[in-house]
Amino acid sequence: MDDLTTLARHHLDQAKADPHGRSAHLFLHDGPLRQSVIAMVSGCELDEHNAPPAASLQVLHGHVRLTGGGDRLDLIAGQVQELPHERHGLRALEDSVVLLTAVTATHGCPTPYENATTA
Repeated sequence: MDDLTTLARHHLDQAKADPHGRSAHLFLHDGPLRQSVIAMVSGCELDEHNAPPAASLQVLHGHVRLTGGGDRLDLIAGQVQELPHERHGLRALEDSVVLLTAVTATHGCPTPYENATTA
């Protein structure tokens, strides 16, 4: 069993020491399910990247900005948000730690993108 509070503190310390200002750790990997803690110092950005079939972002500490498709959404500690299915990025507006939960495959259950392309 992992303790999210301990992981968050540890990786925020790691991010502060990292030249890129971030630290991440995949702590749960069960079939298509992945959970990772990502720590970022204020001003650090994760450039836009592709989205998995399903994912959510929960802010454990701090304040982040989720961007994608021309939109932006600010999230603070305690908030959770479904990730957009299009390319998206993340910026730490202050020292922050997030919990990323992702499903990397969906057998027999098409993603919204797959539904849109087959309709």
